[in-house]
Amino acid sequence: MTSALSPVRFSVLDRSRVRRGQSHPAALRETVEFAQLAEQWGYHRFWVSEHHSVPGVAGSAPTVLAAAAAGATERIRIGTGGVMLPNHQPLVVAEQFGVLESLYPGRIDMGLGRSVGFTDGVRRALGHDKRDAEDFDAQLAELLGYFAEGRQGVHAWPAEGLRIPAFLLATGSGAERAARFGLPLVIAAVGGEDRMVEAIERYRALFRPAAVGAAPYVVVSASIVIADSTPEAHRLLLPEAWSGAYARTHGEFPPLIPPVEIEARTMTDRERRIFDEGLRGHLYGTEDEVAGRLERLVGRTGADEILVHTSTYDRDARLDSHRRLASLVGLSRVAVRDRAGTAA
Repeated sequence: MTSALSPVRFSVLDRSRVRRGQSHPAALRETVEFAQLAEQWGYHRFWVSEHHSVPGVAGSAPTVLAAAAAGATERIRIGTGGVMLPNHQPLVVAEQFGVLESLYPGRIDMGLGRSVGFTDGVRRALGHDKRDAEDFDAQLAELLGYFAEGRQGVHAWPAEGLRIPAFLLATGSGAERAARFGLPLVIAAVGGEDRMVEAIERYRALFRPAAVGAAPYVVVSASIVIADSTPEAHRLLLPEAWSGAYARTHGEFPPLIPPVEIEARTMTDRERRIFDEGLRGHLYGTEDEVAGRLERLVGRTGADEILVHTSTYDRDARLDSHRRLASLVGLSRVAVRDRAGTAA
């Protein structure tokens, strides 16, 4: 592990991606198994996500899935990346995280996002629409308030009085919201690395210390793939890039398919453009190449933590990539020290 990466934490976000021919239940069981491996390899956190009515993503109930992952592990922090707050009542979200923290004390993270359902039909089924995201500040304040006290005689037991770390998933102006609320920021290079760096700089400049956070904390979410060669690592990126291109041209995010089928496809000009865009911004290659790119990313962002969200059709290759990354940055040694009680 290089000195530039030694103070940085590494964690995992798993979206419970579905491969073609795989059932959604099987994908969820793989997520729980992945949490166990992430703990074994020394990752700091393991987070799950929220998506509704998406053929290629099985994770629809993040707090339920987080409970399963927490129950199958012993030390690793478990959380959500994230619960989409406009889809839910703040009281219910507070209660759910209160239950999780009560059952698995000191191990639960509450990652929160602002997205609403993917389509009009999903939003109607959830009982919400796009306008609900406009009240996000009020929803967030209400949710955080339930951990301190009741509201108009209503108490979110067992959450009240518990200290559960809250994180805000954000892009662009959302970084300023994280600063206003004094929350850790989780951010990805959705609009390019330069825009992400600018948002992080605004976050640090505008950060207001609060009861939930005394100082800025930046989690950069990144797709990282390590393989025996650069072309092999790049090839592992193709299934996710094609799923993204398909979703934007057909309105439905599909299960992952093998790279060989994608390479043989004849794409429309629009599909090809979106597909090529989806292949940018990843950190991929051999260990040495990824180490250099990670050092550059951490140097530009000052990231306190890297949240790895890689997915591909080949499950074994994906797991091997995460294992190799853990070894590259020395996570196994850190985990051993943590268990011995000699590291925080």
